[in-house]
Amino acid sequence: MKVVIAAAGTAGHINPGLAIAKKIQAEEKDSKIIFIGTTRGLENDLVPRAGYELKTIEAYGLSKKISIENMKKMLKTLKGFKEARKILEEVKPDVVIGTGGYICGAVISAAHHLKIPTLLHESNAFPGKAVKILARKTDTILVSFEDAISRIKHAKKIVYTGTPVKIKKQEYAVQQKQNIKEEAGLKENIPAVLVFGGSQGARQINNAIMGIIKAKLNKNYQIIWATGPKQYDIIKEELENNHININYIQNMKIVPYIYNMEEIMNVVDAIVARSGAMTITEISKLGKPSILVPLPNVSHDHQLYNAKVLKNVGAAEIILDNELNGEILNEKIEKIVLDKNKCKTMGENALKISTDNVEDKIYEQIIETIKTKKG
Repeated sequence: MKVVIAAAGTAGHINPGLAIAKKIQAEEKDSKIIFIGTTRGLENDLVPRAGYELKTIEAYGLSKKISIENMKKMLKTLKGFKEARKILEEVKPDVVIGTGGYICGAVISAAHHLKIPTLLHESNAFPGKAVKILARKTDTILVSFEDAISRIKHAKKIVYTGTPVKIKKQEYAVQQKQNIKEEAGLKENIPAVLVFGGSQGARQINNAIMGIIKAKLNKNYQIIWATGPKQYDIIKEELENNHININYIQNMKIVPYIYNMEEIMNVVDAIVARSGAMTITEISKLGKPSILVPLPNVSHDHQLYNAKVLKNVGAAEIILDNELNGEILNEKIEKIVLDKNKCKTMGENALKISTDNVEDKIYEQIIETIKTKKG
């Protein structure tokens, strides 16, 4: 099978594409998979690192605002459509799959014109512009959350599959769990909370944790806090200015980045994070209670809609970015982790929206879309 996958920008768009590629290769050893992206996004690191060929085109998000800059981007995006069409004519793929980002507009449109079978995967609960615009052209749309189905109009076919993620729920033996906690600098006999804001950190979440540290609020629970590599030195300096050594704070372990994230997410009692689609999927798959701080000023507030998926089943609490501070966050944390029954119930509720066999379901839809298109 020859496959082209369009994915650009963030890891939230690219990683599902890589997971789909891996599944196709597992099922069909002789498959040829090529990614199409831009020269600007994380695909330039993640795709070659995973061993796949990456071809790049011009593509930009378009704004309704009239300006010379937007006109230039529009012309470049039209050029990107021609570039995508040329690549597809050369590769002659059996199917084209888009997993997010404005790159999908050019690639899926080109595939539609060439009558190549197409699928789009939407990770967010509130679908992005690309999916809404391309709904009529795409043969099959795959969604991560059932909530997204009613928000996509004029689609030929929508299937709820979930989003593929690397992290899985693990049942560790008592000693294993103790070892993981000990290596992470966590105590065994006190509730543990994981705090992170994505690979680059989240300044507002970081400010709230600083508030907790300065007021010494976390006396009854411990935090392992991944600041993000770009924020770590800033936070270390700020703590030093307050005569606090970053390595010696009671009930607090601060690191730039967590490399064994699957292990840590499995052993902690609750999670504080942004509400990107991948994070929501991972939290639900692990069955963890969470406190979510949606990233503001993103398209259609899609992180807020993602957070509501867990909130609506009683699995998460939401704090808006502009309302977040140390006292409010501490209060939310204590209400969850100091109440074992509440913690357990919220975790069980999170599992309710988890989807099993995601890669199998997506692969099944790929095969069915190809067969249907070819008649």
